[in-house]
Amino acid sequence: MNNLKIEVKCYSGYRGEETPRFILFDDKEIQVNKILDMWLAPDHRYFKLLGSDEGVYIIRYDVEGCFWELTFFQESNL
Repeated sequence: MNNLKIEVKCYSGYRGEETPRFILFDDKEIQVNKILDMWLAPDHRYFKLLGSDEGVYIIRYDVEGCFWELTFFQESNL
């Protein structure tokens, strides 16, 4: 899967750290129901999320380029 650039709406906490709240695709908005994991790399921040569609997403923020990408998606088995 090639990485797909996406738009992400975030909440900035009192320490200024941004936490994803919504993932926006062309015509679809997915609410972040739960952050399952997060980790840092030298030039990216990664978030593993459970979306409102019950899908699992891994998104990353490119710190130097200032953009978000979808790196993994798994549909719900429901």
